[in-house]
Amino acid sequence: MSKKVRANILLLLTALIWGSAFVAQIKGMDNLGPFSFACIRNLVGAVFLIPVIFVLDKLDLNHAQEPDAEKTEAEKKAERKILLTGGIACGLALFVAGSLQQVGLMYTTAGKGGFITALYIVIVPILGLFLKKKVRPIIWGCVAVAAVGLYLLCIKEGFTIGLGDLLILICSFGFSIHILIIDHFSPKTDGVRMSCIQFFIVGILSGIVMFAVETPNLHDILISWMPIVYSGVLSSGVAYTLQIVAQKDTDPTVASLLLSLESVFAVLSGMIVLHEVLSGREILGCILMFSSIIVAQLPSKADRLSQGNPSA
Repeated sequence: MSKKVRANILLLLTALIWGSAFVAQIKGMDNLGPFSFACIRNLVGAVFLIPVIFVLDKLDLNHAQEPDAEKTEAEKKAERKILLTGGIACGLALFVAGSLQQVGLMYTTAGKGGFITALYIVIVPILGLFLKKKVRPIIWGCVAVAAVGLYLLCIKEGFTIGLGDLLILICSFGFSIHILIIDHFSPKTDGVRMSCIQFFIVGILSGIVMFAVETPNLHDILISWMPIVYSGVLSSGVAYTLQIVAQKDTDPTVASLLLSLESVFAVLSGMIVLHEVLSGREILGCILMFSSIIVAQLPSKADRLSQGNPSA
């Protein structure tokens, strides 16, 4: 299995976990405020990754190609600086995006929230142009079809949009920046450690806001343990780490398209668990978006030639 295929499978698994986590996020706010839930879930995710890092180090799977013993002190210091910078940058972007998403989910459904968040499939290639990243023409066609799908899903009669939908629409910009930050730092540092740092950053920042505007108590936290654990361990600890690891071996635009499948999984989870129902117009939007994601994964002519002739 090639690194690119493996990376795409990991991103697909990430989308599945994230999509189902929308239900957990909504259920978690039955008893907790959005920032209380965000604080606890991200700290749980960060703590979960500490033993993971320890195990990977023991298995010697979490190191760069050059052994630490052969690196100079200046090289080690430079690597620590990159790791810390990447973790903080990812954490800041994730805090802004995640906070807007968590608050927005108070006013919209899990299914719609998942699809609106997936607007980053439009934003990532546009922002990528400013970073001099090339995008295949077919990707732009897929982006256009996906944008139509999002319109059918979210925009109401009279060209109006609800508060929850609007907040999550803004959050998609934050997730777009988050994807590009990961694309920049993940090839240069340890992805699992960077993921751990980002969750501590989000947890601390969410905690500051939590104590300022909310009044969480131990009883509410304990009765919300299931959505907290699911969101913290799987959605935060596992899925975001899979994203960082996988993005080392794939294009950020393709990554954003694969990750946007979380919207499909969010709709399915919302229908199964929360009994949410989509209108015909919204279902058509889902179909258009799903189709664009599938077409975007088709290999280009150059890729096909390369696969047929490894020396090409």
